[in-house]
Amino acid sequence: MTYTQPELPYAQDALEPAISAETVKYHYGKHEKAYIENLNRLIKGTEFEDSDLEEVIVRSSGALFNNASQAWNHIFYFFSFSPDGGGEPTGDLRMAIDRDFGSFENFRRAFVDAGVGLFGSGWVWLSKDNDGKLFITQGPNAGNPLTEGLTPLLTFDVWEHAYYLDYHNLRKDALEALWTIVDWDVVESRY
Repeated sequence: MTYTQPELPYAQDALEPAISAETVKYHYGKHEKAYIENLNRLIKGTEFEDSDLEEVIVRSSGALFNNASQAWNHIFYFFSFSPDGGGEPTGDLRMAIDRDFGSFENFRRAFVDAGVGLFGSGWVWLSKDNDGKLFITQGPNAGNPLTEGLTPLLTFDVWEHAYYLDYHNLRKDALEALWTIVDWDVVESRY
């Protein structure tokens, strides 16, 4: 199996000002492309050669895991956004957020705090377990909640390459800006 990088459902400049066209160009166009190319090179001749990406993430380790997970994480991240995004979730997801975090504002604050508080590089995730309970987790480096048996719903990338061109070292500002482009319809469909 050869993994391919999907085309984004919006133009490179569509997420501005939250994420600049230059950041999309480098982050998705170059970083993500490299992860997929490395994954395709590393997977040849392994037991995972014909596996779907989620299985590779859950069962592999080392460089293969890192590239598989980073390829998946970036696609998941970029496909969580829309130029028409923002606002707040509704329906069952909103009820679960209110149940498990007290309010959307509490959730939002805890999510940003987890992203800011992650030392080094990685990801902050909103995920659910099999019973629908929500969790905020930090995934250092290529970490992914799939490895913990959770279903990811939303992630923000806290690697510096995700925000440095636009926000320099102001990680919190970068994370706060992402709320304006979250596509809650996509996130809700994952719930």
